[in-house]
Amino acid sequence: MIVLTTPTGQIGRQTLDRLLAAEAPVRVVVREASRLPDAVRDRVEVVEGSHGDPDVVDKAFAGADSLFWLVPPDPRAHSLDAAYTGFSRPASVALRTQGVKRVVAVSALGRGTPMADRAGHVTASLAMDDLLAGTGVSYRALTMPSFMENLLRQTELIKKQGMFTSPISGNRKVPSCAIGDIAAVAADLLLDGTWSGVEEVPVLGPEDLSFDDMAQIMSEVLRRPVRFQQVPGADFKDRMMRLGTSEAMAQGLLDMALAKDAGLDNAVTRTAGASTPTSFRQWCEDVLKPAVLA
Repeated sequence: MIVLTTPTGQIGRQTLDRLLAAEAPVRVVVREASRLPDAVRDRVEVVEGSHGDPDVVDKAFAGADSLFWLVPPDPRAHSLDAAYTGFSRPASVALRTQGVKRVVAVSALGRGTPMADRAGHVTASLAMDDLLAGTGVSYRALTMPSFMENLLRQTELIKKQGMFTSPISGNRKVPSCAIGDIAAVAADLLLDGTWSGVEEVPVLGPEDLSFDDMAQIMSEVLRRPVRFQQVPGADFKDRMMRLGTSEAMAQGLLDMALAKDAGLDNAVTRTAGASTPTSFRQWCEDVLKPAVLA
């Protein structure tokens, strides 16, 4: 039995689709079962509730062999520790008591770098990995750079003003990955019952690009000018807080961006195994272009 969290989120949904296509037995943890499509609900076991709840994870993990773990976003959390290790602590107890063998978790690049202890959400993700791996399970942390899909948050800005922004400088070449590729790597690991031990699995996409490079590619795909604008960190944090993000979580986002701008995501050597197939250009054709033109 494979337990999957966040089945209605972008990564969770696509991972679930792949598991069902392989006819694997799946149990999902979802806050509201009604959010699952009927065709999915008929093919999975459903445990309703939050996977941060001790009673829910006890029930969900019973008799399970493998777990897909993803902490849901909590922009209003009072601290990064509460959002990551605090949320995951009930699961760390249930992993021990219920005897789950393997965990595949969504995490981040950065372990071992000079920036890792001051990288906001990344630092919190790595602490979560330590908590869960410390239970004795076999553990695979999918370590990712920024997702291409993060740009969809700026769809209206791209559509109306022909620009997108970040605190990261426009000439810093970094990896980025598509959510569909993350789901493919996660599903392959969840379907494989032979691995053991604790390892990181980088998911780097096929190339390193700067935001200036991305702007050029977006311009070509959308057939309209798109430019990148670096914004001051203080302005970025203020905007996040105006949108409802807590001060702690907004600072975490800024610290993560500053660490990435200092080379956090460039520390892992790219290999064939870490290079996933979806290029930024293909992602723009398949995902960004329909969103902008809608």
